[in-house]
Amino acid sequence: MGNRNLEISAISSPLKRAFTISRGAKTSAETILVTLTENGATGRGESVPYARYGETAASVTAAIESARTALESGLTREDLQSLMPPGAARCAVDCAMWDLEAKLTGTPVWKLAGLPEPKPVETAVTVSLDTPDAMAAAAKSTQGRLLKLKLGGPDDLARIEAVHAARPDARLIVDANEGLNANELPAIAKAAAALGVVLIEQPFPAGDDDALLSRPGPVAICADESAHTRAELQDLARRYDAVNVKLDKTGGLTEALATVREARTLGLGIMVGCMVAGSVSMAPAVLLAGLADVADVDGPLWLAEDVAHGLAYSDGMVAPPSADLWG
Repeated sequence: MGNRNLEISAISSPLKRAFTISRGAKTSAETILVTLTENGATGRGESVPYARYGETAASVTAAIESARTALESGLTREDLQSLMPPGAARCAVDCAMWDLEAKLTGTPVWKLAGLPEPKPVETAVTVSLDTPDAMAAAAKSTQGRLLKLKLGGPDDLARIEAVHAARPDARLIVDANEGLNANELPAIAKAAAALGVVLIEQPFPAGDDDALLSRPGPVAICADESAHTRAELQDLARRYDAVNVKLDKTGGLTEALATVREARTLGLGIMVGCMVAGSVSMAPAVLLAGLADVADVDGPLWLAEDVAHGLAYSDGMVAPPSADLWG
């Protein structure tokens, strides 16, 4: 071994429009791209440093750089799991390793990982946080029949009502990104089912969600910010009906696979989610979505310009990645 080359790039991709959640807005996707080259083959992995967990482009780059010697000396994907903690740095490297292995062996990642043969999957498409009227207007022009509404404020029920009136054909996921309090959820949950809501995501701050020990209403509650890896699942199963598995948080496809499989044994529903990023970041999640109940992998739709050979989206469906893109 020892003939592997590592490249690390920080990428800023402008968005078509602002992406707004309860914690603020962004107008670009900031990602870290890892490229591993070995014996003429190249693997890529991309991740999103997430400020919610104290990550920056600089800190993620530094973490990967600190592992350069091991990576270029032939570190295995299995050993990577103990060398680097979960998070964006390990995610980019782990996904690049999967892609590189696929390129070197001529075997697609889905086969290497024991995943179902990939097919187009339905994805939720996000409606960014705004006024009720603005969100209703956005919903009218949003493709697909599974919409994810960002919430966060006193007009949340009005937002859901406005979007449902504009798109009565759509199933709705509502995502508070930790922005609700325990007094607000019962009214939203009571009305939600009649307004087309099929899932409520992370209503309360992580670590402050004991109110979910007696969950209200007929709509399932899904953990996001509370969920990272397998380590939280036993506790989450007491509070939540489902878990949102994001590769940027698990530290890549390897741990994400294990998390999904263990969550199933605990009776949890599965959402495979994403950060706002392009198709290199999204491709592994699209493959993993074959094991999920719900997929939220619309990140590239927000970019003003995606990479070459990017994922193909049509009417709320996303096709599996081509070998030219990833895996």
